[in-house]
This record gives sequence, structure tokens and C-alpha cells, in this order.
Amino acid sequence: MITFTNMFFPFFIFLFLFVLVVLIKATYLVKQAEVILIERLGKFSKVLKSGLNFVIPFVDSPRNSLWTFVKEDPRGKGYHYRYTENVVKIDLRESVYDFPKQNVITKDNVSMEINALLYYQITDPIAAVYEVSNLPQAIEKLTQTTLRNVIGSMDLDESLSSRDQINEKLRIILDDATDKWGVKVNRVELQEVNPPNDIRVAMEKQMRAERDRRALILEAEGEKAAAVLNAEGVKLARITKAQGEAEARILVADAESKAIQVVQKAVPGTDPLPYLVALNYIKALPEITKDKTGKLILMPYEASGLMGSLATIKELFNQTK
Repeated sequence: MITFTNMFFPFFIFLFLFVLVVLIKATYLVKQAEVILIERLGKFSKVLKSGLNFVIPFVDSPRNSLWTFVKEDPRGKGYHYRYTENVVKIDLRESVYDFPKQNVITKDNVSMEINALLYYQITDPIAAVYEVSNLPQAIEKLTQTTLRNVIGSMDLDESLSSRDQINEKLRIILDDATDKWGVKVNRVELQEVNPPNDIRVAMEKQMRAERDRRALILEAEGEKAAAVLNAEGVKLARITKAQGEAEARILVADAESKAIQVVQKAVPGTDPLPYLVALNYIKALPEITKDKTGKLILMPYEASGLMGSLATIKELFNQTK
């Protein structure tokens, strides 16, 4: 027996499925920092932002865009592979694009391999989709040509020593060129700059020669400083010795002066010079008469002068008693 429920059951099932499909087509859940571009009958309609969004099913549809991705090959060693797919959600976060190594030629015709990193962020998703086809690929090609132009205007030494300048110049040029695509280039980093093997060998030899030259210069400067210090030390030693001798002579002269004053006080009116000469002569006589060869040394002297000096000594001795 066919009942009403059995007759309309397939219709209810179809209606339920239709409503379910409509809800699915009309509902979009967008994550944070992502957007979806909606087209109505092939024409741009609106941007779906983060959260739960509703559209007109079968009339509104999301825009699919070709997007090229570059990822590092699991084999490593700098290998990369590309793949392209259709994307619906546009990521507004800062993204990094790792460019594989490419050959560039410097101003002095030296071929090098350069690997770069590009950090960019989509600020206008509408322009990023409708102003350019396959935005990542377009940025990659633009970066390659710009990098060749920048490196081609520099010689080898300048390109190796001016990474910061190259990075900043690339960033400014790329940021200005991608502005109409709704992209902000935050920074560009050169990962590797590899000149040819023969150039690297020559650079290593130059570096070793430069280090040897600096070592010789430092050694010469050290020897020079040591010589200067040694000369200053000798100079100070001589000055100190001369000052000591001068002070010693001054002290001897003061002692002799005091001795003369004592002699003059002891014998008023007497010349103290013969007395001092006799004393010095007697002190020096043992040293003068020494001779290790055993020879007899005769010392001529003026007897009258010596006897006069001895008489003076005797008179001073008697007066002191």
C-alpha cells in the first residue's frame, strides 16, 4: 500500500539535499589574515573578510587565482622545486619567497651565483588578483631582472662588500614596481654570493697576503716601539747617572769646603792648600805604588812642598792638643 509519506519521501530527501547544498554554497568561513574575492556573474562583487560570511548561491562564486609556490627540495643542497595551483583564499600575512640560485654578471664581466630571499605582504588583494596574473611568479621574474641590473652596475669587489646597499636598492626598486599590484616589499636579503672557483682561490690568496702584510707591519711597529722605549730607558739611565755624579761631586766639594774652613779656623792666616794636597797625596800613594809585576816604581815628587805640607799637619796636630 502506497502512503502519502512513502510517495513524497524522495522529494523530501531531494529538498533536504538541495537546501544543504545551498547553505554550503552560500556560507564561507574565512580565517584570520585571509580574504576571499567574490565575483557575481563573472564580475567582482565584494571581499569576504575574516569570520562567517554569506553570499548568493549559484550567483556569487569565489575567484580562483593561479599561485606559484617555491619550496626547498627534501634532497637539500640548495635544490628547489616549483608547483602552481589554484587558490581561493588570499593570505595577507608577510610571506617569504626563496629564489633559487641564478647567474648574474658583474660590471667587470665576472659571473656569479646569487640566492635571494624576498619578504613581501599583500596590502590590496583586489589589485594582487586583478592587476597581475600569478603574483608570486611575477615578483620572482621582476626580482631576477632587477638583481641582474643592480649587480651589472657594480664590479666584483663592490658587489661582494656592499650587500646592505644591494639589499636596500633592490627593496626600493621592487617596492615601487609592485605597488600597483597591491604588494609591499618589506626587505630583500642576499643569502649566498658565490663567485667562480678561480676567483675564490685568488681572493683567498689575496686575503692571506693581506694578513701577512698586516702581521709584518704589526711586528715592525712593535720593534719600533721597543727600540723607542729602550732608547728612552738608556737616556733616563744616563740622565740619572749624570745627576748622581753631579750630586756626588757637589757633596765632595761641600766636604772639601768645610775641611778648608776647619783648617783656616785652626791655623789663622795659614794657606790650607798644601795641607789638602799632602793628604790626598798620602791617600793615593799606596795605590800608585802597587805593581803586580814586582817592579820598583820611583815616584818623583817635590820634597820641599811635601815637607811643608807635613809641617802644617804637625802644627795643626799640636794645636788641637
